[in-house]
Amino acid sequence: MKKRILISDIAKNLGVSVTTVSFILNGKAKEKRISEGLTKRVLDYVKKVGYKPNQLAQSLRTGQSKILGLIVEDISNPFFSNVAKFIERIAYDNGYHIIYCSMDNDVTKAKELIQLFYDRQVDGYIITPPEGLDDTVENLLKNNVPVVLFDRYIPSLETNYVVLDNFNGAFNATKHLLENPNNKRVGFVSLFSNQTQMRDRLDGYMKAIDDFEQQAFIKKIKIDEDEDSSIEQLHDFIDSNNLDAVLFATNYLAIKGLMAVKQYNMELPHMVAFDDHTLFSLYEPGISVVTQDTAAIANELIHTLLNEIKGKNKELQKIVIPSELQIRGSSRIPEEVVG
Repeated sequence: MKKRILISDIAKNLGVSVTTVSFILNGKAKEKRISEGLTKRVLDYVKKVGYKPNQLAQSLRTGQSKILGLIVEDISNPFFSNVAKFIERIAYDNGYHIIYCSMDNDVTKAKELIQLFYDRQVDGYIITPPEGLDDTVENLLKNNVPVVLFDRYIPSLETNYVVLDNFNGAFNATKHLLENPNNKRVGFVSLFSNQTQMRDRLDGYMKAIDDFEQQAFIKKIKIDEDEDSSIEQLHDFIDSNNLDAVLFATNYLAIKGLMAVKQYNMELPHMVAFDDHTLFSLYEPGISVVTQDTAAIANELIHTLLNEIKGKNKELQKIVIPSELQIRGSSRIPEEVVG
């Protein structure tokens, strides 16, 4: 492997001091009254030999690594990957790099990743917290580490967060399903979870059910339930309750619902899913979704974090992004019914 070029090597080859080279590389040539000729000679040589500064050394000197940690539930999920893409782009435009990874709703893994990033001296975190992460996030805040929570928040902690309007998203989706006079029995599939986004989606569903004076049908699946068991449970839930329609609290639960329809040769109930997925627009009929503006979410997340790093936030940022119901064939009311 080729030997790494150091500032001392540059100084020796040019016959100048290490301090002079350091001042020039850190943009302090004019401040230190270093001639333009020498500055140009050093910069030209640096370019010629392909010198790259040691980022760790720079972070120790400046107190900033220019690296941000993004810890999400599942980076392979289209929702999280799209948000990460926008965050990375905006961060780069502001001179920062992103390290991102998945914690799969595993609190132990999340704690390990946060500690790993902390040891690497990242400048701030964007986190989708699993249950049980309260103490870890609280410790970050006590140590004045900039943090923004994403997709869900921790009610016991005063933190910056950016979330979807989950209550109204679920309410409007359930209302849409109930406005079809053929849908008398509308179910809701969610997770066994106390996370705020899941609670709000359940509350939105129940509000619409109560407004229409209909019976509630609720099924909860374990987060770590294996696929075959989930599919079987969803078949039993839809079939035994003779459901006309179903609202799924996540896109991956909806995909398992579609698997149940295919595996058991069931008739597809009218359905809406939270968060779009490439599959939903390709499926026939297309699957209706409660969508999130990923670009807007990413913009709020990264700018909230950057402002927190720079000390510009005068108060905690608690940002709620509106949801939008995108109606496709899976829930569209036929014209003859409307008429």
